[in-house]
Amino acid sequence: MSEASGVGFQGVFTALVTPMRAVGGSAEIDEPGLRRLVESQIQSGISGLVACGTTGEASTMSAEEQARVIRIVVEAAAGRVPVLAGIGSPSTATSLSLGKAALAAGVSGLLAVTPYYNKPPQEGLYQHFSTLCSLGAPIMLYNVPGRTGCDLLPETVARLAEKPEIVSLKEASGSVLRLQTLKRLLGNRLSLLSGEDALNFALYSVGASGAVSVLSNVAPQQTVQVWQRFASGQHAESLQLHQRLVPLCDLLFVEPNPIPAKAALHLLGQLDDVLRLPLVPMSSPNRAKLQAELASLRLLP
Repeated sequence: MSEASGVGFQGVFTALVTPMRAVGGSAEIDEPGLRRLVESQIQSGISGLVACGTTGEASTMSAEEQARVIRIVVEAAAGRVPVLAGIGSPSTATSLSLGKAALAAGVSGLLAVTPYYNKPPQEGLYQHFSTLCSLGAPIMLYNVPGRTGCDLLPETVARLAEKPEIVSLKEASGSVLRLQTLKRLLGNRLSLLSGEDALNFALYSVGASGAVSVLSNVAPQQTVQVWQRFASGQHAESLQLHQRLVPLCDLLFVEPNPIPAKAALHLLGQLDDVLRLPLVPMSSPNRAKLQAELASLRLLP
């Protein structure tokens, strides 16, 4: 299942990179490249798409650019898979504004990361997400303390799970124990999704219902196969496939995301290796390692 329901979003959702082109010294959104990427992802069998998350470099975009990217992804997906839009901001009011624009573009739901930099307490997090529920759309919470500087604790998630708009959680704390605790507290009230590609199999084993994946930008079919094999009870086969992908997972985070993912997609001939400052292209030594790993997985054209 990939649509929102009583137990939320499930399956592999790709946290899309945003293809860009160098134009006159600036990095401009590559609309044809984005449409091609969406089509390739859907043809590879992913369950859904996330536009304008961390991987999409949303923090470097204006609100107008974010709305444009979201509209393009929704149009290109054409209802074949659900599209979620990232609405991350340190400001609740800004997140509300981004959410309204995303819903006007036709998204299926919203990915709401914890407000970064200002380190709100748990009550502030609860009120932030409760306010976003006023948008009336399915919301996937997103906990990634390594990037945001705050941690959405299981007890706060349990409070938020009482709200019908809160349907899923992307958990990227890097802790299997954390997901076990969430599963014990929540049961099936929310779908829990892995936000750490190197831990996908481990998190599936303790109750995750899929992943919001960076890896699936680069190896969508393989990432989907790990989930599908696991979900169908073929656990040994799923683990074997996952283990093959772990070195690539590691390389995709050896430099800040999405630097390696864009380098990989460039090596695969899918987009230009262009990022917005302060992000810069991958270093040559790491790029060589990445190319060798893509070759070993037989992903290179």
